Amino acid sequence: MKGSFHHLDLSVRDIEAAVAFYEPILAFLDYRRVKSSDDVVVWHLEPDGRYVCSLALRPAHSQQAHDRYTAGLHHVAWTADSRESVDALHALLASRQVTILDPPADYPKYGPVYYSVFFADPDGMKLEYVHTGG
Repeated sequence: MKGSFHHLDLSVRDIEAAVAFYEPILAFLDYRRVKSSDDVVVWHLEPDGRYVCSLALRPAHSQQAHDRYTAGLHHVAWTADSRESVDALHALLASRQVTILDPPADYPKYGPVYYSVFFADPDGMKLEYVHTGG
């Protein structure tokens, strides 16, 4: 679809730790791993066999932690299909002792219907799972 993202590549300091972190989250979101090597690990979202987008992890060239307030990516947000799905991902994150930045709640400052959980990956990248109604 014109204007949609095709793929997102993230640089990570520890590829093994990042894969262990992202694998269950992306599986929850119905992504499947399609490639795995020392240079890149890739997951595709392909409902009904139709490619929608992908997320890839690549080894970083430095050990500097992510800072979302410097130039570059601030955070990544995935769309949830229900409030219950946000709660279910939160339960998965809690069971894996993932850093929760903001628990599931209504966040009216972001929109009239905005229910979301915010969390961080091992490099400090802010991630979000959000349901906006409909």
